[in-house]
Amino acid sequence: MLKNQRIAVGATAGVFALALAVSGCGSGSSNSDSGGSTSTTSPSTSGSTAQPAAGALSTAKVDKVGTVVVDGKGFVLYRFDKDTAKPTPRSNCYGTCAAQWPPAPATGNVTVKGIDKSLVGSVTRNDGTRQLTLAGWPLYRYAKDDEPHEAYGQGIGGIWFAATPTGAKAMTSDTGSSSGGGSGY
Repeated sequence: MLKNQRIAVGATAGVFALALAVSGCGSGSSNSDSGGSTSTTSPSTSGSTAQPAAGALSTAKVDKVGTVVVDGKGFVLYRFDKDTAKPTPRSNCYGTCAAQWPPAPATGNVTVKGIDKSLVGSVTRNDGTRQLTLAGWPLYRYAKDDEPHEAYGQGIGGIWFAATPTGAKAMTSDTGSSSGGGSGY
């Protein structure tokens, strides 16, 4: 019986992984919701309690990516090309996309080191939570980065890039072009 339970759990996990791969973030599917407020004010104290507050933004040098923005725990923060920064910030990553790319929560005061504080703001997501922005671009973590200073999300699908201290896309340090690979999210 235990063997049957293991097989069932494995099959369920496989179906879930397949569903994520097929749905693909940013593919124009239901992962992108319209709407969302466009506030660029300083992060407020209202926000998601499901995720820890970023607390601090700083810079770190990451192999093959260069100098990028990291959160208070040292995890690389990314920007999504299907979001908008101007004229007003807007997140377009919801549902399964947000499960793979959790929004960087904007809760409490955020301290910065190596980043111009005037570039840091927040946007209200469709669910009412606040998300950190840098130069207007909403910031995200990548679920598969399980250690600080990892950048496995760099270049995924040609639409996800680590954020530089100015909010620009990080480029690979050896070729000057974005790295590819990954699951297409």
